[in-house]
Amino acid sequence: MSKLSFEKSVAGASAFSLPRCDIPPEAVTVEIPQNFLREEDPLLPELSEVEVVRHFTELSGRAYGVDNGFYPLGSCTMKYNPKINEWAARLPGFANIHPLQPQDTVQGALQLMYELEEMLCEITGMDSFSLQPAAGAHGEMTGAMIIKAYHNSRQDYKRKKMIVPDSSHGTNPATANMLGFEIVQVKSDERGLVDLADLRSLVNDEIAGLMLTNPNTLGLFEEDIQQIAEIIHAAGGLLYYDGANANAIMGITRPGDMGFDICHLNLHKTFGTPHGGGGPGSGPVGVKSFLADFLPVPVIEKQGSKYILNYNRPLSIGKVHSFYGNFGVAVKAYTYIKALGKTGLKEACENAVLNANYLRTKLTDHYDIPYNRLCKHEFVASARKQKKESGVTALDVAKSLIDRGYHPPTIYFPLIVEEALMIEPTETETKERLDEFVEAMLAIDREARQSPDKIKAAPQQAVIRRVDEARAARRPVLKWSPEK
Repeated sequence: MSKLSFEKSVAGASAFSLPRCDIPPEAVTVEIPQNFLREEDPLLPELSEVEVVRHFTELSGRAYGVDNGFYPLGSCTMKYNPKINEWAARLPGFANIHPLQPQDTVQGALQLMYELEEMLCEITGMDSFSLQPAAGAHGEMTGAMIIKAYHNSRQDYKRKKMIVPDSSHGTNPATANMLGFEIVQVKSDERGLVDLADLRSLVNDEIAGLMLTNPNTLGLFEEDIQQIAEIIHAAGGLLYYDGANANAIMGITRPGDMGFDICHLNLHKTFGTPHGGGGPGSGPVGVKSFLADFLPVPVIEKQGSKYILNYNRPLSIGKVHSFYGNFGVAVKAYTYIKALGKTGLKEACENAVLNANYLRTKLTDHYDIPYNRLCKHEFVASARKQKKESGVTALDVAKSLIDRGYHPPTIYFPLIVEEALMIEPTETETKERLDEFVEAMLAIDREARQSPDKIKAAPQQAVIRRVDEARAARRPVLKWSPEK
């Protein structure tokens, strides 16, 4: 294992030099209060420029991304990011502006955001959008805030409960709970869909809404979505669309047409902008017209030929992000949508569904597929057969994939599937790459029966081998400290 930069430090080495101060000491009239001054120099590594470059180059080589290889991370849509998007975001007119500039000087940026919101409305069937939320969970929080604001504006303060499916993304109950909602879980039926009978038994005049992903995390389209919408609306609740899986429906159908009142999209997933490693992301929120007044401020409006930022929105939930959102991500998504157009977005969706079903059928004879029928963009396999026969778990399969050059899929989610392997190939992978992945999965299955201990010892080739994941979660070491 390589050393930390602190461990490579050599006293006296320096990778930088500061220019001589051009302000004479006698011209400095402001003194820093003594209590703000350090008594000792900060503890920083001392390295030459070449050692700094080598250090970070080595670290970057360890990172695995979609540009390195196949990244079948279920429910996260880790698809290839066209490099023209990066080019567009780096154009000086976009890259060098500042959010505090006068609005007259950033009309091009405001126009791009305005047009992107219009395109997202068309894609989702919503009437208004805000680009402010910084990521998917942030979008969910914004949507839940709008639900709360809507009910409160009607003096309907008793609506304190939010329904989420037992297969939902964990962020759904987490964000709703953060806003004070009591979480009510609706069960899945034997087909992996929302159990309508259970849903009907849960709704009452205390239900604020239902947060739903369609297709769900099993990769299955909620065929009864219109009945679900009717049940929620009849009870006075709102239907919220978690857009994490929108890659499976874009250009084919729209949340607004299914009966959803609010939706968020992950620009950093569905619309081809890089994500992972903490960001940047973008989780715009769209609403039907009767909820538009609750969107975060400012709202971008067009007055004649001019674009303005309108803060005069009395019913708005307020700001949820500094300034107007992660603008660079919006530029990339705008470029992606413009490049593909209506036909291209639909084709991307169709290929994502085709690829997922191709993998599903190829793995059917070797891994359990609990809901083994036509899926959308992803499907959930299971290693329970391998576990029963040889003790090899979903975690072991994932670790073994690392040795074979692949990023593992999502494992142990959704929780309703034992030893879950959640696989999403996306539309950007070729048949040849998918066939290679299939062979890797089949090789792991064979090895699990013939040499299970080898699988359980994986990864052998990674820089970091198996770690105590429970200890890492409960007692993480988040900073380096010098030895005393």
